[in-house]
Amino acid sequence: MARWWLIPLLFFILQAPASAAVEIAAEGAPPVRVAEVYWQEGTYFIAIDDILAALNIRGRWNSVQHTYSFPTPRGTAVISPGSHFVKVGGRFLPLSQRPRFLDNRLRVPEDFITQQLPNLLNTGVYYRNLAPRAPVPVDEDTTLDRLFALLMQDQGPRDVGRLRAVALDPGHGGQDTGSISADGTREKDVALDVARHLERILKMRLGIPVYLSREADYALTPQQRLEPAARAEVDALISLHAQASLRPEPQGIALVVRPREEYEGMSLEAAQGGSMKLAQHLGRSLERAGFQVSGIYQAPLLPLGRGNLPAVLVEMGYLSNPEDRARLTDPAGQEALAQALFAGLQNFADERRERSR
Repeated sequence: MARWWLIPLLFFILQAPASAAVEIAAEGAPPVRVAEVYWQEGTYFIAIDDILAALNIRGRWNSVQHTYSFPTPRGTAVISPGSHFVKVGGRFLPLSQRPRFLDNRLRVPEDFITQQLPNLLNTGVYYRNLAPRAPVPVDEDTTLDRLFALLMQDQGPRDVGRLRAVALDPGHGGQDTGSISADGTREKDVALDVARHLERILKMRLGIPVYLSREADYALTPQQRLEPAARAEVDALISLHAQASLRPEPQGIALVVRPREEYEGMSLEAAQGGSMKLAQHLGRSLERAGFQVSGIYQAPLLPLGRGNLPAVLVEMGYLSNPEDRARLTDPAGQEALAQALFAGLQNFADERRERSR
């Protein structure tokens, strides 16, 4: 049954404030104390300018591309409030949370300091959290994580092979625009457009309920994004996003799944779970339809939640790439993308039916 009693409790926990301070330093250098630290959605966020200043590195915000870049031995690193990844050359390094503006400053989750920066800089980075409560590792079984895990449980289809309902999460909304192209195309708009196309196809072809996290241009809290997936009849969650780059060349679709599937006290590697199977079917269907797919990635992203409900985050392309942008802003291109996603969902259901025989 649906666990709607969890939603108010989630809201209370997610809004709880916390004061903190951290120390950051390059290897062998004296630490620099940063007092302006924010607690959001189970993670500490620190201003990227403060982090780099402590390491004697200078970054730059590009107001046109809506990205932040800084030099590293591996090349220019690029982050954006519209992407779950740090991009360096052709590599994409996942972040547990999207960078975001808090009090008019771009801030990144602390795992950016502990995991990405040492690799990017080819050197050790000293980091110490001085908060009264310790940072929460991604894989720690916290109360918040347990609540998300309960929300994101696959209830098990009564009619194996038939999708009973699908949840769609068009990314961003309201003041959170997501990625923005040079011509002003906004991620939040194309995500909702494609979600509407996919919603219509699912209802017409399968006659099943489709639950959207948002149906217009408004902001959502994290728990509101998870509400559609908490419905007992939902068999899959598709979260729709887009990316942007400083250069026009990068293009293609990326699929993201949670690193582990968790339910009933069990934990499986991503490769063994339903989310990976769903991502593989989506990827094959997209490629058959002529779309370029860069790969399937694993990242502990909030829209995916914890649990074992098959859930895939689809980065539908680059708004900074003319070809991708043209497709994502053209109703015919949006329809073709939605049709390919539908085919992947249908093939996922067909495979599940075959396995149950």
